Amino acid sequence: MKISVIGTGYVGLVTGTCFAEAGNDVTLVDIIQEKVDKINRGVTPIYEEGLEDMLKSNLERKRLRATLDIREAILGSEVTFISVGTPSKEDGSIDLKYIEQAARDIGAVLKDKEGYHVVVVKSTVVPGTTEDVVTPAIEEASGKKAGEGFGVCMNPEFLKEGKAVEDFMKPDRIVIGQLDERSGDVINRLYGSFNAPIIRTTTRTAEMIKYAANAFLAAKIGMINEIGNLCKRLGIDTNEVANGIGHDTRIGHQFLRSGIGFGGSCFPKDVKALIAKSRETGYEPVILDHIIKMNEMQPLQIFELLKRKMPQLSGKTIAVLGLAFKADTDDIRESPALKIVDALLKEGAGIRAYDPKAMDSFRKEFPGITYCGSAAEAISGSDACLILTDWKEFDFSDKDFESMSNKLILEGRKILKKEKVPLVEGVCW
Repeated sequence: MKISVIGTGYVGLVTGTCFAEAGNDVTLVDIIQEKVDKINRGVTPIYEEGLEDMLKSNLERKRLRATLDIREAILGSEVTFISVGTPSKEDGSIDLKYIEQAARDIGAVLKDKEGYHVVVVKSTVVPGTTEDVVTPAIEEASGKKAGEGFGVCMNPEFLKEGKAVEDFMKPDRIVIGQLDERSGDVINRLYGSFNAPIIRTTTRTAEMIKYAANAFLAAKIGMINEIGNLCKRLGIDTNEVANGIGHDTRIGHQFLRSGIGFGGSCFPKDVKALIAKSRETGYEPVILDHIIKMNEMQPLQIFELLKRKMPQLSGKTIAVLGLAFKADTDDIRESPALKIVDALLKEGAGIRAYDPKAMDSFRKEFPGITYCGSAAEAISGSDACLILTDWKEFDFSDKDFESMSNKLILEGRKILKKEKVPLVEGVCW
């Protein structure tokens, strides 16, 4: 099929590239010339394992290209995905200005387009957005009626950063929220080659499925962190507890890694948006509210542990390994490292930081700290080492820490093995 994707952020770029890999003709649309040029050269604006190779491959096959021209892209395609950003407002509610603008821009093109064209909302939006915001905006700009002149669907993404390509190509389910049967049939055909259950429902339900999934996963992380904080005080290794309860098929092992909390562009933003939407309806979301409060305090657990071990931080040199919110990504949005570094600086500590992929982004937030070319360089001469992201290259042995002035090693993610680094201590173990 011929597809256009509006927005080349994380979701849009992965969606477009993977659809091209599946054999479709894809045009990516953005408003920033630099991003368009980069993509057309085969350079990804983000780091995601396997994405750049797939991008280059499909550019060479002429199945993928990027452009600034939204009109050309829509006129030359059968399906258009909206994959623009949905940032948070100060109160945590979702800002739909980019979604609404994209819908109006699409509608203006559809006004002059013959034939049935399906518009698909891929961005994460609160329940009711596709029905109450996107569809009316397209109708007004196009002069056509949804379900007759064009189709509308909502197709949420379930991508883990660092594993997004794999998640897209081998999904555990595909959710199609449809305005009508005809619209859903088109998107159902698009996913025909994917080996996964397809759930067809309403647009509003599809939107809620996405939020409910992220809320449940965030709650699971929050719960194991709460258990972990208690285990720490009782002298119990929370990882052994997690392994024990994970064998219960009702619980499972995934998302049972206690530590310094979740970050990224999805869980914090989406849970806050769901809280705001709940309050809009007059319902007070007790559990969701606690998930956010719990996660906001969790990163500082490792800072407090450091303070107990080293009460005077002023003038001390702290090695900080891992700045991205998780391994295999360069994303620092809502990264626990942001709060931890800020707290260290307020105490007067000097920081030597290293991350394999995220230093350029982190430098924009903290230009005054020292960034090192390797973990070994950051560790050398430091008084303490905090490991905040579980990059595989941080799986050290005791000799890797011999260059420290004082061997105090604390980790916020479980990566080091006690038998290899006897002195290591974890935030929850």
